[in-house]
Order: sequence, then C-alpha cells, then structure tokens
Amino acid sequence: MAKTRVSSLARNFGMDSKELMGYLSEMKIPVKSASSSLEDAYVAIVRKKLAPMLEARAAELEAQRKAEEEALAAEEAERAREHEAERLAAEARKEEDRRLFNAQRAAEEAARAAEAERAREAERLERERKQAEELEAKRSRVPESDSGSRFRSLLDQIAAQETILEQRKKTEESKHAEQAAPRPARKGERRGGRRGGEENAAQSHAHRSSSAPSIPAGMDVPAPDKGGKGRKGRKGSQHSEEDRYSRMAREAEEYSRERVLEEARMAVEEASRGDGGRRRKRKEKRMREAEAAREEQKLEQAKAQGISVEELDAVRVSEGVTVAELAEALDVPANDIIKRLFLLGTPLTMTQSMSNDLVELVADDLGRQIKIISPEEENSFTFYDDPADLKPRPPVVTVMGHVDHGKTSLLDAIRHTGIAAHEAGGITQHIGASQVEIGGRQITFVDTPGHEAFTAMRARGAKITDVVVLVVAADDGVMPQTVEAVNHSKAAGVPIVVAVNKCDKPDANPDRVRQELVEYGVIPEEWGGQNMFVNVSARTHEGIDDLLETILLQADVLELKANPDTFASGYIIEAKLDRGRGPVATVLVNRGTLHVGDALVAGMSFGRVRAMLDQHGGHKDEARPSDAVEILGLDSVPNAGDEFRVFEDERDARKLADERALKARIEEQNKVKHVTLETLFSEMSENELKELNLVVKADVQGSIEALADALSKMDQSEVRINIIHSAVGAITETDVILAAASNAIIVGFGVRPQAKARDMAEKENVQIKTYSIIYKAIEDIDAARIGMLKPTEEEVQTGVAEVRELFRVPKVGVIAGCMVTEGEIERNDRVRVVRDGVVVFDGVFASMRRFKDDVKSVKNGYECGLGIERFQDVHVGDQLEAYKIVEVARTE
Repeated sequence: MAKTRVSSLARNFGMDSKELMGYLSEMKIPVKSASSSLEDAYVAIVRKKLAPMLEARAAELEAQRKAEEEALAAEEAERAREHEAERLAAEARKEEDRRLFNAQRAAEEAARAAEAERAREAERLERERKQAEELEAKRSRVPESDSGSRFRSLLDQIAAQETILEQRKKTEESKHAEQAAPRPARKGERRGGRRGGEENAAQSHAHRSSSAPSIPAGMDVPAPDKGGKGRKGRKGSQHSEEDRYSRMAREAEEYSRERVLEEARMAVEEASRGDGGRRRKRKEKRMREAEAAREEQKLEQAKAQGISVEELDAVRVSEGVTVAELAEALDVPANDIIKRLFLLGTPLTMTQSMSNDLVELVADDLGRQIKIISPEEENSFTFYDDPADLKPRPPVVTVMGHVDHGKTSLLDAIRHTGIAAHEAGGITQHIGASQVEIGGRQITFVDTPGHEAFTAMRARGAKITDVVVLVVAADDGVMPQTVEAVNHSKAAGVPIVVAVNKCDKPDANPDRVRQELVEYGVIPEEWGGQNMFVNVSARTHEGIDDLLETILLQADVLELKANPDTFASGYIIEAKLDRGRGPVATVLVNRGTLHVGDALVAGMSFGRVRAMLDQHGGHKDEARPSDAVEILGLDSVPNAGDEFRVFEDERDARKLADERALKARIEEQNKVKHVTLETLFSEMSENELKELNLVVKADVQGSIEALADALSKMDQSEVRINIIHSAVGAITETDVILAAASNAIIVGFGVRPQAKARDMAEKENVQIKTYSIIYKAIEDIDAARIGMLKPTEEEVQTGVAEVRELFRVPKVGVIAGCMVTEGEIERNDRVRVVRDGVVVFDGVFASMRRFKDDVKSVKNGYECGLGIERFQDVHVGDQLEAYKIVEVARTE
C-alpha cells in the first residue's frame, strides 16, 4: 500500500510541516513527526478536507502573484522613465558643456591670433625703425659734397635692393609654408628656373656695375666679386633648397607610412572584432542547440523510464548507504551530514548505515533531490533508445488463472500441441514459453503455473508481459487464485483480456463470471469497462480465433515497439541445472538481438552463449525482441525473473556478476530480523513505526471475521493493526513470502503450517503463532499493542529546600545557602523556584555543594549551597522544589 510522507504532502500543499500537522491533529489523524507516513486513504481524506482552504490559498497566492507582477512592472516602467529622463538630462548637460568648451576655445584662439598679429606688427615697426635709424646714421657719416651725395645715392640703392630681396625671401617662405605637401619640380622647370636665376643675377650685376658711380680715391669700397662669390652663393642656396625638399619628402613619407599603418591596424582590429562577434554568436547558438538537445534527450529518457525529469536528475543511492558513501554521492563534506544527524537525534559514524528516512531528511535539508534504489532496482538496467530506431515487435502474452481452469489446454488448442497431456496430474509445474504465428503475425505465450505454491513465479510472469489472458472457467467462476492473478496484473499495469473457458459445458454461465469479476475492477467493454471478454472452449476450439484477434487488437492499441539493432536484454523465464548440458536458462528478449557468442550477465551469473535453442529444440543463431529461447553457457543457474543484459566484453559481465555476488553475501550476513510478538515493542521503539501487520489464516471464514472484528474494536489511534491478508486454509509458503516482504506476523487459528512453510519461515525469520482459542490470540495481540503504546509522563517531587542566605561568587554568580526541609534533592533533578506560592522560575541545578565538596544529593535536615542555571534573582525565603519527570507504562 502506497504511503506519503507528511513533509512531502506539506510541500505539495504549499505549507510547512508544522501547519499540516496541526490540521492532521484536528482531523484526529495520528502522526508523530514530519517524517511520518500517511496511507493513501488518509491522504485522500486530507485532500478532501483541505480542498477549500487550498483552493482559497491558491487563489490568494495567484492574486498576490499577479499584484506583485503588476507592481514589479510598474516599478520597472517607473525606473525606465527615470532612467530615460536622466539620460536626456545628461545628454543636455554634455551638449551645453560641449558648446561652452567650443566657445571658450574659439575665444582663446581668436585672442591668440590677435596677440600674434599685434606681435608681428610691432616687430615690423621695430624693424623699419631700426632700418631707418641705420640709414640715417649712414647718411650722417657722409660729408655734404658731390662725391658724398653720389655715395649716399649708391648706399640708398643698395639698401633698397636689400629690402626688395628680403621681401622676396619672405614671400617665398610664406608660399612654402602654405603648401601642405611640396610637389617636386619637373626637370625643365628646375633648369629653366636655374637659368632664369642666373640671367636675373647677371642682369642685376650688370645694372649695378653700369649704374655704380666712380668712387673717389682714398675711399675703402669693397671690390665686387667677379662671379666666384655669386656661384658659391647660388651653390649654397641650391643645397639648402635640396635639403629642405628632401626633408619635406622624408617627413611626408614617414607621415604617409604611419597613417597607412594606423589605418591598417584599425581595419584589422575592426575585422577581428566583427569576426569575434560572429564566432561568439555562432558558439552561443551551438551551445543553445546542444542544451536544447540535451533537455529533449533527458525528457525522452524520463518518458522511457516512466519518471519525471527531476527524478532523472536525482542522486541515486542504494538502500543501507553509509554516511561516507552518502557524502561522496552528494559531494558534500561528511561532517555536514554527521552534524545534521546529530541534530536529528541519531548520531552516526562514517561507516554506519543510514535508514531511508534519514537519507531523505538529510537530502531534503541540503536541498538535494535523491532517489533510494532498492536491491531489485539496483540489479535492473536502464536503457534509452532513439524513437527513430524503434520498430514494431510481437506481443508477449501471459496466461493466468486458477488451477484446473484450462490455461494450458487453451494454449494447446492455440498451438495445436498436446502439452497438457504430459504434465503431472494435468497441472503445469514450470514456466514455459512458446511462439505461434497467426495470420503472418507472431505472438509469444508465457504459461504460468496455476498452483498457489508458485505465486512468486506468476508475479514475475506478469512483469515481463504485455497482455494478460485471464482464464476463468465458466462453470466454476472466480476463485482465490483468479483474484491473485488480477491483483498481480494490476500491480504490473498490464491490460487484462478475460477468456471465459469451458463454455461448452451444460452448466456454464459466462455472465456469472462477468458479474463476479466486476467486484474486482475487471469490467467488460460491453458494460462500459475497458476489459475485453471472449467466450472460448479449449475442447471444441470455440472462440479461439476471436481470442487471437482480441489479443492482436490489444497489441495494436499498445503500439509495442523495440530497438532490434542493439545489445540484447530481457528476463530469465526459467533456469535449471542439466546433468549433461550444465546451467540452462529460458530467456525472453525484450530489446536488441541476442546472438550466439554474446557475453551476458543475469543476476549473479555470467557467461557466453554457446548454443541457442527454440521451443522445438532446434538451433537458432539469433533471437529478436519478444523471442523466447533456451541458452547454454552460463557459469551458474540464475533465478527465474532475473534481468539479463549483453555486454561487449566478457570481463565487464564477469566483474558485474562478482560485484553482485559479493553484495549478496554481505546482505545475507546483515539480514534483517523480522518482527515477533516478543520483540515488537523494542522494534517499534527503535524504528518509530506504529503499525502491526498480520497475516491471518483460519479453518473457517467465520473465525477470520470474528478475529478481524475484535481487532478493529481495539484503540488504533497510536498503533494501527493491519490485516494485510486473510484466507481459509493451511499456512503455505505464499503466506510466509508475503509476511517476510511486509514484516508481518502470521496468526493461525485452528490451522497448522505446512512443512515447506515451516522451513521457509525459519529461513526468513518469520514468526508463526498458532492458536486454538480465539481470545488467547486477541490477548497476545492486545498485549503487544499495549507494549507499543507511548508511555505517559508523570511528575514526582523529590525534595524541598529553603533559601536561608545568599552568597555572591565572582565569575559564578549567586549561590543560595539552603536547608533541605523535605525529602532528598539530587544534582540531576529539575528545580522550581517558588516565591509566596508563585512559581517564578523552572529550570535545572547548576551546582550542588556541601562545604567545599561537590555532592550528588543532599538529604533532609542538611545544609547545602545550590546554584541555579540561568537564574540569579534568588531571594531569602524562596522555596526550591526539586522534582523528576518519570515515564509510566500504559495499561491502555
């Protein structure tokens, strides 16, 4: 029966565990802590009772969420407006600063230009003044004679010529300065310019020679140079011009090279930035696509395994995991887990195993999702196939029903063989598999035994099947094993097709079978249900074709598919040790293709497939999905129901089988002892489980009803008594298996266990209690229940002391000097400070001394010094009442 933890239910309801426990207390539903579990019936009641409150809370939360979203949106819009206003204001400020800066810079440049112009004008005026002074000085040195006047005119001509030359030089300099990049002159221009310069110079020289007056004797006048000085001057001027042009060309070349390099560098950087951006975008796109592919694959894996994506991401640990192993799995320090266990009141060491409840509580506290793997799940394999690789496969049909209702006879009619004639007593004693072809389509049939001793084998048959054919005799109706087959099929989630057999008999009543199966949830389609019913007769072959068509129709609805192009996996249907062939196993392939020579592991067995046989004993080279074959080559005999898988390397298979064998030996050594009526109280106290499971077997149905009625009248508010199974008849192996799996006690009234059941009970440590008087059984069960009741707490006063004097001790506080007036006070007692009949403090003793010695107790009539922990306001005359809290066993 499924259970739900209180903490998980509180999370589903959107509330904390304490609040939910308050509601459960109001509903009179017994829970002890947040880790307690509730039955589905209680969960349904809680959901129904809390539905209006949860809906109102959900509506309130939704309204609150919408209000928060609207407020957040309004806040975001306000922030956006403020940001935009700030941005516009900043832009305006920047524009104003830029305008002021430009205006200031323009004013400064105009001021500098005016200052430079004034400086140039002052310099020009100063230069003209100096020239005028020099000319006046020269004139003043020459006498007023004819020769002097002629000499002064010559000096005036020389000064005028110098002024012209200086002006021409300034004009040429200004022209060169205005040119941005000088243009090299062509050859003709250079030659022409040179010739023109020589002609101008010659003309000027001739003019000066011709116009020069005769210089009087005795005057120191420098003789003109006849060509030598002129050529030297022209050569120096020519060199200076060439140096200037070469320097300007070199500067232009350097400027051009630097500008080209800078432009090239900027282009490379821009290209790099653009290419890097494109590469980054392409990389981000690839990452998004890969993430989406991973999410889709994860979703497909979760869908294939029938779990949620959160469970797929959960950390998986096995049952009985130690603290160190859990810390390694969760990737957290082991000290964090030990600290949390200490706070939970269950201190454990690194190598001690943890219960499932503790593992879930620690993982929940750490905020991690965890999944505890049972030994059956740990020994199973998980596969994922691409939907594109899946191909249709034949259905696997399991035939179930009560003993002697005609299951094997029905298969015999389908296969046209005589299998039933070879069975001992006409009853199938082993699981067999066979394949038939109907209209070109293949169906694999698994025949499970109908005897109740093979309940476990029948349960495994339901796990590996796609469709269950429930055979019910029309003249016999629904029997106990029919009900068991229905329960097994529903537990496995397999659709049921009912074959109402023996319809050829005169007393057959198919409608009665339908009416009886409706009580167990198997409703015919013609009555508005989902189960197909077919009336058949294995003897006359009536309705066989309709049954096969119904099976194929159900298979088409299921859309059965598998991936045949991968390593094979499946289940062991049957296994035995043959004297001549060794271990022989009948396997059913449900995925991939099994070949001769493949290395496989099944349970704790491994090996290579040396030979493969079909149902007729013929050799086969391969087995595809839904094929049942017999294989040879395993090193040991596996268990029926074990899952097998093919490995690429035999060493991997051997390693996995050895690990499983080692773990099985360790589990056998640490096998859990089942509860008994004698150890029930200690077991329930340690595990905090308040349930007593019973399997009741009696000689008549009336005894079962009387016992169930008496147990139901007991108080079950703290201890619940569950009768998980009750039936008429002897105690069998099936009962022992059920009790071992449910940790239950078998109660037999007027019946005895079978020999095999006794042996299995000793092996599984299951207690069997047999009674011949019903009230004796009720007394034993009630005594066990009372022993499980939580004891009541009572207060017992041990002594009274009167405060006579107060002493203040440095670093300790106030010590009360007391006289014990009643009883005996002990150091570990609790203390209550009473002043004028009113309790002012309730706590514990911090110290107890007589003179200088620490003592454990002080009797009546003795003095002592008492310190009270966390309380210093003690007055003279206060009464210190010492008391204890003791637990008293419940009688009811």
